[in-house]
Amino acid sequence: MNLNDFDFLLPEKLIALRPVRPRTSSRLLVVNSGSFVDANFFQLKSFLRPGDRLVFNNTKVLKSLLLVTRIRQVSDIFHEAKVQINLLEKISDRLWKVLAKPLRKLKNGDFLKLSDGHVVLVRSVKNNHAVIDLQYDQSSNIESFLNLSGRMPLPPYILRNRASDSDDDIDYQTIFASVAGSVAAPTASLHFDDKILLDLKDTGIDFSYLTLHVGGGTFLPVKSENIADHLMHSEKGHISQQTAMEINQTKRAGGRIIAVGTTSARLLEAATSNDFCSPFDDETKIFIKPGYCFNLVDGLITNFHLPKSTLIMLVAALIGVEESKKLYSHAIQKKYRFYSYGDSSLLFKK
Repeated sequence: MNLNDFDFLLPEKLIALRPVRPRTSSRLLVVNSGSFVDANFFQLKSFLRPGDRLVFNNTKVLKSLLLVTRIRQVSDIFHEAKVQINLLEKISDRLWKVLAKPLRKLKNGDFLKLSDGHVVLVRSVKNNHAVIDLQYDQSSNIESFLNLSGRMPLPPYILRNRASDSDDDIDYQTIFASVAGSVAAPTASLHFDDKILLDLKDTGIDFSYLTLHVGGGTFLPVKSENIADHLMHSEKGHISQQTAMEINQTKRAGGRIIAVGTTSARLLEAATSNDFCSPFDDETKIFIKPGYCFNLVDGLITNFHLPKSTLIMLVAALIGVEESKKLYSHAIQKKYRFYSYGDSSLLFKK
């Protein structure tokens, strides 16, 4: 299929720069067998049934946005420049691939001073990224280190309109985040609070948790005109034996597996064969696009995504290409809020 098949015109006023409060007051668009229901997220249990299982991604977002001062010595003169760094991909405990803005201000051997005074080293500069050595004391850990100087890594379209702040420390983290490692949030889960989880549990809805650390590749656009030529970024995922067992028991009992977020959906499908989920501890590059047959996932809770993104392709694979076009047309017509801090949808497999 062609990349333009997943393009649409989105009014800028529908792009959410802040979440609604409380979290569960966001809107919810439910799509099932061609029908569209406009609802609110706090009504989620009305569209599920006892025995269904929600599968959450419990990854925790690192404060991986760094505003640094580049220091370069030329002869006896030190030259400084302001640079914004986003951690993109972990290479080792201290080495990270990063996006830098502007990248042209960096070269091998530069030092970068963080806001707390710590200095890191630029190891190499490539065409579209750099590699830096964080040089932190490894008796500590990456999360503690970044908490001293980092900010929440909001998506670029938000940062073009406003700076991240202390509200984002809460807003851009799920309430069950526990395993640090993501450089972007699993945003479908941002709509949940303790009350709705309790209500769902009382209704007979079961929960399971997996971990997929969302990489910076989630920000990178698809450039291949033929989407089959797109190379998917790799992300580290983990499904425990307990979680796999819970999922398989639900399927055997006739319950539905509802993935909360595209990250959960991708990892579940990567770990599944013949409708059976296995424990998983590896990287996955699974690219779910139209033509893919879902083995395990029966439904998906997800926000409204960017045009031409791999995420909207996953939605089209689940409910059908034409249905996904109707979904987005309906969402725009009804003025749903889009992207990470926007509204939600509950989509059942076609």
